[in-house]
Amino acid sequence: MNARQRRGILLLLASALLALAAFAGVLAVINDVESKVGPETTAYELSEDVEPYQEVTAEHVREVSIPERYVPDSAVTDLGQIDDRVAVGPLREGSLLQTDMLAERPELDPGQQEIAVMIDASTGVAGKIYPGAAINMYAAFRVEEGGDSEQETEIVQLMVNNAEVIEVGDLTEVEDEDSNRMAAVPITFALDNTDAQRVTFAEAFAEQVRLALVAPGDEEEVPVEERSYSIIGDIVGTPHAGLDGLVP
Repeated sequence: MNARQRRGILLLLASALLALAAFAGVLAVINDVESKVGPETTAYELSEDVEPYQEVTAEHVREVSIPERYVPDSAVTDLGQIDDRVAVGPLREGSLLQTDMLAERPELDPGQQEIAVMIDASTGVAGKIYPGAAINMYAAFRVEEGGDSEQETEIVQLMVNNAEVIEVGDLTEVEDEDSNRMAAVPITFALDNTDAQRVTFAEAFAEQVRLALVAPGDEEEVPVEERSYSIIGDIVGTPHAGLDGLVP
């Protein structure tokens, strides 16, 4: 073997050693990354925005793989964890879904019943009513004055105070008594028997029904003497007088 061949063999050996060293370096980096990242697990993130108290279903999420070490204990890793759950607040697309973002759907208390009412879209707080919200329902009536007078008095009555909303349906086109088409939303309330009668009375006989959204944490009872209003009462200084017995 001459000198040139020996140099060639040495160069090949040196190249092989360098390749082995480079491979060992890459392998070390990979092992280091794997040791820091670890195995992955399945989680779910939101594929679209979800409104407060809207039911979260499989259609609202997409599956993602995330290293276990980066997944919080509260992360949803099984779709069974979202069954019959609603969002407790606004959820945004791309957010990792966690169990503390969800709550059980509101249920009826003993003595309550569900009653659904079609509410004109313009009187339903412009779409801000949501399941779990508390609302006050007001109804406007025309009441004939007693005696031989044919005059009518316009009054507003608080029909239900702090009614709990169970469900809000889809915007639907309905026909009123004059065959006019209008957009309305079916809203389901959880009410006791008396309040259910009041709501039915208002829907049947009121000139107009309006909902007032109660701010969370501000669900105070409106005093009985402040539940009725008339412009005549305002003029004489007693806006809530003279309206007893209007509702059940």
